[in-house]
Amino acid sequence: MSAPSVDDLVAIDVHTHCEVSSKGHASLSEELHTASAAYFKVAGERKPTLEETAAYYRERRMAAVVFTVDAEHATGTEPIPNEEIAEAAAAHADVLIPFASVDPFRGRAGVRRARRLVEEYGVRGFKFHPSIQGFFPDDRMAYGLYEVMEETGTIALFHTGQTGIGAGVPGGGGIRLKYSNPLHVDDVAADFPHLKIILAHPSFPWQDEALAVATHKPGVHIDLSGWSPKYFPPQLVRYANTLLQDKVLFGSDFPVLSPDRWLADFAELPVKDAVRPKILKENAARLLGLTGSDSPS
Repeated sequence: MSAPSVDDLVAIDVHTHCEVSSKGHASLSEELHTASAAYFKVAGERKPTLEETAAYYRERRMAAVVFTVDAEHATGTEPIPNEEIAEAAAAHADVLIPFASVDPFRGRAGVRRARRLVEEYGVRGFKFHPSIQGFFPDDRMAYGLYEVMEETGTIALFHTGQTGIGAGVPGGGGIRLKYSNPLHVDDVAADFPHLKIILAHPSFPWQDEALAVATHKPGVHIDLSGWSPKYFPPQLVRYANTLLQDKVLFGSDFPVLSPDRWLADFAELPVKDAVRPKILKENAARLLGLTGSDSPS
């Protein structure tokens, strides 16, 4: 399938999830999936296939970064294969941008896996969810993965702040919020000064910490996924309009939050006309290395 000019895209969504494999294998246990659906008030089925996700974004003239979360060490749940996501993205190169996920507990084998995913499958970045994976981002066991990412120019995207996964389950399903304080990414940004980093979500209850890290470290960006813009903290909107206008990115958290709802609520925010296109597309295109004639692939 031929790829359109990035100039023709309405937006680039840097945060979407693959929640089911082609064989019907889910990325979360049924308990955690049900609790997450309740937390986000998702009605009906929310496990679109990669083909359905591609069609959804193509209809809206958007591109989407898509990934899963490999947290097998902590959860015991086998991840959706990164290779499957990358192959689907290649088949739908006009709209899907492949990221991968490698559990830091995989050690050297994980580092080899990450390099192969970049070199053989063309993934553009890696998703980490410290709370689900059960590690602090500045734990040295993950540094081998960051070395590969810095060397290959791929992006490290970290979940930050509270998570809907495990919310309402006794004990939060064993998921610990402390791992996702964005200050733990500050050491990573200092130790890997050329690593491209995205702090995912408004980082409640650590929004100011996220803003501080993104303001201080040139390689750190913030995506706005997982929240309706009408609930954004005022300081996040203020920084997005000013100091961080070139480092804030549109993300929805599809399928738990639709880009349609996100964009409708974003239209009501007091964001400068000159800043809106940066957040919706231009900042992501630059970070991903896309140009007006490049495909998302």
